Amino acid sequence: MFDKPIFDAHLHIIDHRFPLQPNQGFLPSEFSVADYQQQVAPLHVSGGAVVSGSFQGFDQQYLLEALKQLGPAYVGVTQIPASTTDEQIIALHEAGVRAVRFNVQRGGSESVKYLEQLGLRVYDLVKWHVELYVDSRQLPGLSTTLRKLPTVVIDHLGLSKSGFKHLLQLVEKGARVKATGFSRCDFDVLTAMRQITAVNPGALLFGTDLPSTRAPRPFDIKDLQLILENFPADIAAKICRENALALYQPGKS
Repeated sequence: MFDKPIFDAHLHIIDHRFPLQPNQGFLPSEFSVADYQQQVAPLHVSGGAVVSGSFQGFDQQYLLEALKQLGPAYVGVTQIPASTTDEQIIALHEAGVRAVRFNVQRGGSESVKYLEQLGLRVYDLVKWHVELYVDSRQLPGLSTTLRKLPTVVIDHLGLSKSGFKHLLQLVEKGARVKATGFSRCDFDVLTAMRQITAVNPGALLFGTDLPSTRAPRPFDIKDLQLILENFPADIAAKICRENALALYQPGKS
């Protein structure tokens, strides 16, 4: 349907062969690599980032298997405890993992009290960045720490209109933002994306957020069309591919 290749910067694979833990009583349905590939077939997806969810805790088995199946055009964003050894982090990096995630919104990840320590450690060791699932209203309480980290990515446009100004302040300092989970946001996402790209055209990263667990509305092809039809071609290419490739550098050791 689209003649430009897409990098899906935010997707989940849910493989019931591997451990899952209920989060707030929620356990997701199966969503295999094959399910994902079938759903994005019309989108011309050529790579992506597999993101660990709250319900996957610190399990790495599912992620390593997903990356093996998807191939070197895909990277991983994982959750690890602060006690993870250097050797374990290096092994994950060699398998294609490129970032550590802190799930402030739903839990299931390491505590944010380790955000600075772990964020700086994985960067020094393997140049990983930090990704946060967080309501932007909570950013002021984290801002001092976040500004010490080399690279920070905020999921789902920060979720909240009332905290959006705090998100823009981080973008001004170099933070990236995922153009994902549009139905999770309580504001007009097109206006928000325009404001972010006006500050930094390199900040936005498109992702499907499939299978959209617990979202009010699952990803729809219209979410991608919203970007492609409302931004100049060069900016749309940055949002949908180039910015993510520069950040994740898939295939690079």
